[in-house]
Amino acid sequence: MGIVTPFPHAAPPAQVGFERAELNRILDLYGRMVAAGHWKDYAMDLGKDAAVFAAFRRAAERPEFRIEKRPALRGRQGQWALIGEQGMVLKRGHELGPVLAPVERRLMKLVD
Repeated sequence: MGIVTPFPHAAPPAQVGFERAELNRILDLYGRMVAAGHWKDYAMDLGKDAAVFAAFRRAAERPEFRIEKRPALRGRQGQWALIGEQGMVLKRGHELGPVLAPVERRLMKLVD
């Protein structure tokens, strides 16, 4: 008989990141907010537990919004969260689109 070699367990990724489609969606929103004059700068933090995109009104202050991706919460509350300037969770969900909806609503203007 042959020797049975155990299947190696997949190690969790050392760093959480955004997929291309997710980052395109976030950067598209960022570009529209910059064009509207709401945001001036951004930062990304790709850590072990979460990937965070922070958008700033000015470079020298707290971020107005943080978009967080936490894969560990995928099965519970959803891996996406929109966090406001005060640190309060404004929206949480399993899909990115509905989580970004409150920010996208700020771009809508009534036309006479």
